[in-house]
Amino acid sequence: MTHNAITLEDVCVRYAQRDAIHDVSGIFAEGTLTAIAGPNGAGKSTLLKAMAGIVKPYRGRVTIDPCFTNSVAYLPQAASVRRDMPMPVLQAVCTGFWGVAGERGCIDAAMKAKAAMALADVGLEGYENRQLGELSGGEFQRVMFARLILQDARILLLDEPFASFDGATTAKLIQIILRWHKEGRTIICVLHDLLLIRKYFPESFVLAGKCMGRGHTHDMFEQKLLSYDLDMAELHTGIDNHRQLHHHDHL
Repeated sequence: MTHNAITLEDVCVRYAQRDAIHDVSGIFAEGTLTAIAGPNGAGKSTLLKAMAGIVKPYRGRVTIDPCFTNSVAYLPQAASVRRDMPMPVLQAVCTGFWGVAGERGCIDAAMKAKAAMALADVGLEGYENRQLGELSGGEFQRVMFARLILQDARILLLDEPFASFDGATTAKLIQIILRWHKEGRTIICVLHDLLLIRKYFPESFVLAGKCMGRGHTHDMFEQKLLSYDLDMAELHTGIDNHRQLHHHDHL
């Protein structure tokens, strides 16, 4: 039996007396792979935080099916996370085991081996002993992605996970996401790259303060709710990444 993993009912979130999103409703079914798209300032990150339980709606409700309540993982934008604490990369990745290790943080050798494998999966093999503060923005984002892998959640909420990456790194992480999708996990991903959305994400949720449309990605393009009328610099960046992804798919 397929569940509705997340249900939104007239969700409104307000910052400083101003609505960031208002009256947003929709259902994310179990096992779906959905992109949240929309212009800058549309409230995409806010909506993801509401689903993750980081911000509370002042009106409306976010409901997570009880069978997934303790299996939700959230990947924030790298720029929103402090990375100046003195901590080696491997230890940071191992915080993904918090759900099973508990507050005492008993990390055994098997967990450390899994963490090292996760780092290799995101292209950071050999980075285990580096300090977080030594990493570039893109490297830190990959550390966060490796941590996400270890959380092994059934619902994954990703906020612009590819923003700091080149096409080759994006291709590597896209393959991990597609593997999760085949495993029946529910994945919701904030994205601005329409080429990526069209190629890899079967479902789309279009936001502009409120929900403008949701459903099959093809239909969202047909209805012009998603379109390529973008800033040319952003469009060319997307095309360059798409070419690298296309090349990777055929290796």
